[in-house]
Amino acid sequence: MAFGLSSIFVITIFAISFTNLASVSLVLARKPCRFPAIFNFGDSNSDTGGLSAAFGQAPPPNGFSYFGAPAGRYTDGRLLIDFIAESLGLPYLSAFLDSVGTNFSHGANFATAGSTIRPQNTTLQQSGFSPISLNVQFYEFNDFHARTQVVRKRGGVFEILMPKKEHFSNALYTFDIGQNDLTAGYFSNMSTDDVKTYVPDVLNQFQTIIQYIYNQGGRYFWIHNTGPVGCLPYVMERIPVLAGQIDDYGCASPFNEVAQFFNRGLKKIVEQLRKNLPHAAITYVDVYSVKYSLISQGRKHGFKHPLRTCCGHGGKYNYNKNLGCGAKVNKHGKEVLVGAPCKDPWTYVNWDGVHFTEAANKYIFERIVDGSLSDPPTPLNMACYRN
Repeated sequence: MAFGLSSIFVITIFAISFTNLASVSLVLARKPCRFPAIFNFGDSNSDTGGLSAAFGQAPPPNGFSYFGAPAGRYTDGRLLIDFIAESLGLPYLSAFLDSVGTNFSHGANFATAGSTIRPQNTTLQQSGFSPISLNVQFYEFNDFHARTQVVRKRGGVFEILMPKKEHFSNALYTFDIGQNDLTAGYFSNMSTDDVKTYVPDVLNQFQTIIQYIYNQGGRYFWIHNTGPVGCLPYVMERIPVLAGQIDDYGCASPFNEVAQFFNRGLKKIVEQLRKNLPHAAITYVDVYSVKYSLISQGRKHGFKHPLRTCCGHGGKYNYNKNLGCGAKVNKHGKEVLVGAPCKDPWTYVNWDGVHFTEAANKYIFERIVDGSLSDPPTPLNMACYRN
């Protein structure tokens, strides 16, 4: 039986359509994942109170847009991890280091502001980077995993506030860390090439931690890449760049190129982990793209100030490292607030020169939750399925 070109074309289209329909049917047939808990690891992008518990509360006006008071977060309201928890029907995560009023039945947050993947050889006071690097966060998780099950056996309120044993294998493990590893190099006067040379070691240490968690039963991983650090006021103000290195949107290209270099390496690490960990479902989430799009096209989405800081004082970006958000100065014997917040934070992308506003975090979440920026393209509520 002979077929003409038109017949072959129709058969081909039918085959493709049938394949797509079958794929769609498979996705629709899958039930949304029911994660009973989240265990989060990271830096200030997802810290819900870790650094505050260890080194002093994030001061006002942090938290004023949503919580009405400081809530351990370095922003005016909620973070990406808060929106992730909300969408999965879980309460906001308590910081592991916060001993006051904590409920760990639905998971725990090991992230602390200023954290890096690779341990730093300086103190928080000297460099601004947290001593609670990713390996320390894993040590905390390791201890938490074992001790919570001992505590649960006491019964009563102890059983209620601790996660069940099976939660550890059914939980979603989220990661948002790496930005500070890049800036740490620059802040110690390294060149872009110098920073690039240690990125592979940083990524190898990240891979090791994922493998450790897998060995403890973790199976579902949601991993954010790092954002465009060259668009953050605290980086652009502190590290000199040439005029020709500023892109069309006001960001410093060399720093963003290093972030993209890191992200390409991270993606390869994730691909390798999928081969090494046969029972893991690992989703790589490209937050870099949505963050850069937010800054470069923010005005289209109601963000009038893509680079200028909402809460700060002075300078091109309303950012001063010595007089940050909430800073006060003494004038004529009286304390005067100079690091005041803007009146309309929902029109700003950046909160304090380092961190995003709640409005920006919400925008980012709404663009990653459906999986369109993930590899593989997996919605958040389907992240338990291995592709």
